Amino acid sequence: MTDQLSRVFAALADPTRRDMVARLTEADHTVNDLAAPYDVSLQAVSKHLKVLEDAGLVTRTREAQRRPVHLEAEVFDLMTKWIERYRRQAEERYARLDAVLARMQDDEDATHTGTTTDQQTGTAS
Repeated sequence: MTDQLSRVFAALADPTRRDMVARLTEADHTVNDLAAPYDVSLQAVSKHLKVLEDAGLVTRTREAQRRPVHLEAEVFDLMTKWIERYRRQAEERYARLDAVLARMQDDEDATHTGTTTDQQTGTAS
Protein backbone atom coordinates (compact mmCIF):
# COMPACT_ATOMS: atom_id res chain seq x y z
CA MET A 1 0.00 0.00 0.00
CA THR A 2 2.11 2.83 -1.23
CA ASP A 3 -0.53 5.31 -2.42
CA GLN A 4 -2.01 7.75 0.07
CA LEU A 5 -5.62 6.80 -0.58
CA SER A 6 -4.89 3.18 0.36
CA ARG A 7 -3.09 4.29 3.52
CA VAL A 8 -6.00 6.55 4.47
CA PHE A 9 -8.64 3.86 4.03
CA ALA A 10 -6.45 1.31 5.85
CA ALA A 11 -5.96 3.75 8.74
CA LEU A 12 -9.69 4.41 8.96
CA ALA A 13 -10.51 0.69 8.91
CA ASP A 14 -9.89 0.58 12.65
CA PRO A 15 -12.82 1.84 14.81
CA THR A 16 -10.53 3.35 17.45
CA ARG A 17 -8.72 5.42 14.83
CA ARG A 18 -12.05 6.48 13.28
CA ASP A 19 -13.18 7.61 16.71
CA MET A 20 -9.96 9.56 17.22
CA VAL A 21 -10.43 11.27 13.86
CA ALA A 22 -14.03 12.12 14.78
CA ARG A 23 -12.86 13.68 18.03
CA LEU A 24 -10.15 15.61 16.23
CA THR A 25 -12.77 17.22 13.97
CA GLU A 26 -13.93 19.12 17.06
CA ALA A 27 -10.51 20.35 18.23
CA ASP A 28 -6.84 19.45 18.49
CA HIS A 29 -6.02 17.08 21.36
CA THR A 30 -2.94 15.83 23.15
CA VAL A 31 -2.11 12.14 23.19
CA ASN A 32 -3.33 12.00 26.80
CA ASP A 33 -6.63 13.64 25.78
CA LEU A 34 -7.06 11.16 22.96
CA ALA A 35 -6.19 8.20 25.19
CA ALA A 36 -8.65 9.11 27.97
CA PRO A 37 -11.77 7.28 26.72
CA TYR A 38 -9.95 4.06 25.84
CA ASP A 39 -8.86 1.23 28.08
CA VAL A 40 -5.47 0.98 26.36
CA SER A 41 -1.96 2.17 27.09
CA LEU A 42 -0.51 5.46 25.89
CA GLN A 43 1.84 3.37 23.77
CA ALA A 44 -1.14 1.77 21.99
CA VAL A 45 -2.67 5.21 21.36
CA SER A 46 0.68 6.43 20.05
CA LYS A 47 0.76 3.50 17.62
CA HIS A 48 -2.72 4.40 16.38
CA LEU A 49 -1.59 7.99 15.94
CA LYS A 50 1.49 6.85 14.02
CA VAL A 51 -0.76 5.03 11.54
CA LEU A 52 -2.91 8.15 11.19
CA GLU A 53 0.24 10.26 10.71
CA ASP A 54 1.65 7.91 8.08
CA ALA A 55 -1.63 8.17 6.20
CA GLY A 56 -1.43 11.96 6.34
CA LEU A 57 -4.58 12.28 8.42
CA VAL A 58 -2.97 13.94 11.44
CA THR A 59 0.12 15.93 12.32
CA ARG A 60 1.71 16.63 15.68
CA THR A 61 3.10 20.02 16.54
CA ARG A 62 4.91 21.38 19.55
CA GLU A 63 3.44 24.18 21.65
CA ALA A 64 5.70 24.71 24.64
CA GLN A 65 5.29 21.50 26.67
CA ARG A 66 2.24 20.33 24.72
CA ARG A 67 2.30 18.27 21.54
CA PRO A 68 -1.21 18.64 20.14
CA VAL A 69 -2.46 16.31 17.44
CA HIS A 70 -4.07 18.14 14.52
CA LEU A 71 -6.44 16.71 11.91
CA GLU A 72 -5.34 17.38 8.32
CA ALA A 73 -8.72 17.95 6.67
CA GLU A 74 -7.25 18.21 3.15
CA VAL A 75 -6.86 14.43 3.10
CA PHE A 76 -10.64 14.16 3.20
CA ASP A 77 -10.76 16.03 -0.12
CA LEU A 78 -8.78 13.17 -1.68
CA MET A 79 -11.21 10.61 -0.25
CA THR A 80 -14.24 12.66 -1.24
CA LYS A 81 -13.09 12.98 -4.86
CA TRP A 82 -12.52 9.23 -5.10
CA ILE A 83 -15.87 8.39 -3.51
CA GLU A 84 -17.71 11.03 -5.54
CA ARG A 85 -16.45 9.60 -8.83
CA TYR A 86 -17.87 6.17 -8.04
CA ARG A 87 -21.06 7.62 -6.57
CA ARG A 88 -21.75 9.45 -9.85
CA GLN A 89 -21.12 6.27 -11.84
CA ALA A 90 -23.47 4.30 -9.60
CA GLU A 91 -26.17 6.97 -9.91
CA GLU A 92 -25.84 6.87 -13.71
CA ARG A 93 -26.28 3.09 -13.67
CA TYR A 94 -29.33 3.38 -11.42
CA ALA A 95 -30.82 6.06 -13.71
CA ARG A 96 -30.39 3.73 -16.70
CA LEU A 97 -31.94 0.87 -14.74
CA ASP A 98 -34.86 3.12 -13.72
CA ALA A 99 -35.42 4.01 -17.39
CA VAL A 100 -35.45 0.32 -18.39
CA LEU A 101 -37.84 -0.56 -15.57
CA ALA A 102 -40.12 2.35 -16.49
CA ARG A 103 -40.23 1.18 -20.13
CA MET A 104 -40.99 -2.37 -18.97
CA GLN A 105 -43.77 -1.08 -16.72
CA ASP A 106 -45.20 1.02 -19.58
CA ASP A 107 -45.14 -2.04 -21.85
CA GLU A 108 -46.80 -4.14 -19.16
CA ASP A 109 -49.45 -1.46 -18.52
CA ALA A 110 -50.16 -1.22 -22.24
CA THR A 111 -50.49 -5.00 -22.47
CA HIS A 112 -52.87 -5.15 -19.49
CA THR A 113 -54.90 -2.25 -20.79
CA GLY A 114 -55.27 -3.94 -24.16
CA THR A 115 -56.18 -7.27 -22.57
CA THR A 116 -58.67 -5.67 -20.21
CA THR A 117 -60.37 -3.81 -23.04
CA ASP A 118 -60.53 -6.98 -25.11
CA GLN A 119 -62.04 -8.87 -22.19
CA GLN A 120 -64.66 -6.18 -21.65
CA THR A 121 -65.73 -6.16 -25.32
CA GLY A 122 -65.49 -9.89 -25.56
CA THR A 123 -63.07 -9.81 -28.47
CA ALA A 124 -59.81 -11.69 -28.46
CA SER A 125 -56.59 -9.94 -29.27
